[in-house]
Amino acid sequence: MEKPAVLKASTPGSHPVIRAVWLAAFVLLLVAVGLFALRAFSYPMVALIAAGWFAAGLVAYVIRHVRFLGTLARGEGALRAGDLAGARAIVAPLVDRYPAFPPVQRLAGLILYPSGDPLSAAALLEAAAKSTRDRDVVVTLVAAYAALNKAGDARRAAALRPNDPDVGLALAWAELVALGGDRARGAALAAALTSDSPSRAAMAATLQAIAAAHRHDADAVRARLRDAEDRYVLLADDERAFLGYLGGVALRELGALEDARTTFTLAMEAAPDTIGEALARRERSHIPSGSDAPSSSSDQPSSD
Repeated sequence: MEKPAVLKASTPGSHPVIRAVWLAAFVLLLVAVGLFALRAFSYPMVALIAAGWFAAGLVAYVIRHVRFLGTLARGEGALRAGDLAGARAIVAPLVDRYPAFPPVQRLAGLILYPSGDPLSAAALLEAAAKSTRDRDVVVTLVAAYAALNKAGDARRAAALRPNDPDVGLALAWAELVALGGDRARGAALAAALTSDSPSRAAMAATLQAIAAAHRHDADAVRARLRDAEDRYVLLADDERAFLGYLGGVALRELGALEDARTTFTLAMEAAPDTIGEALARRERSHIPSGSDAPSSSSDQPSSD
């Protein structure tokens, strides 16, 4: 699924043999009409054969379509269960066969982003968003652009569902961290984030720590990071890895480079092959070694 083949798209369930059967049935039907016009006694048999072929093609189409929907459902189930490798294995053949079909683009994008490939995810979800404003699509699309350091694109995607709390979380991340982000707006968004679940509360606290780092308020940074860490026991490994990435960004912006390096390393170890691990690895690679002095480029995040 990393490099989906660009094949000629067809509707799910369609197949050249099915189309050939339907075409042959249509031709036979025309023949039957002609025989009826000529008052030939064989026309009922020809008409029955045409009807049988139409029915056989329809049954084959329905079977293939049901299989397609079943594969989508299994891929969605694996994604919801956190089995990213299993979800990729299930959905890869669909991406190869139906690269332009919105339900496939949607599911593939939702799998690729948490797997650590925000670039491919953004491309697929951008295409899927043309036909749906599904909540998961918009939230993940905004997050993918934030991960790609594209604040302007994140803002545009967020406008599709401006009142969704998780869209607000992703947009606050983009404004605070991405290139071209509006840091003041990001701080305001972070301060207003909902904290009605452990994951949202931890995310809000970590984003508020980044905003505090921009103000050079070391005490607030450490306090907000501790608030987030207090909730780690209630979070999944991939969530801890992602929050570790954000915590490392806060420490880097504060100028505590060795602490940031350590935090990025812990995030990478918490959940390999996830978006948190990929982003933490990227950011750690931009920290100069052997120094704990403030970074000369602390006003902007590193870019790929």
